[in-house]
Amino acid sequence: MKVNKKSVIRWKIYLDRARNYLQYINFFMLIFVALEAAKDYSVGKILSDNPIISVPVMAVILLAVSLVLGYLDTHLGIRKEEMRNHAEQNPVTMDILNTVRSIKKELEEQKNKAA
Repeated sequence: MKVNKKSVIRWKIYLDRARNYLQYINFFMLIFVALEAAKDYSVGKILSDNPIISVPVMAVILLAVSLVLGYLDTHLGIRKEEMRNHAEQNPVTMDILNTVRSIKKELEEQKNKAA
């Protein structure tokens, strides 16, 4: 059985994009799971008895925590470093980067000769 490589790659991209959107659903499910798990405690009982208030409050708290984590990730450059490491492992990306560097070097040499 022959598998079309482009189709497999396209399906993987579709699945990755869908996973990103499903994480929003997961975000809200986390709120309900946390409320259900907290029912055994006095504070959790109050929260589960008042879902109209507690669900938006939990959503705001989780959103704030997510924004702080995203800010720290951006500020510390964790994602940038992760992407750099990933690019270094990709031979095609490194070939493109080396080609761009050599073109840049040639342009600088031509600029220095002209000056």
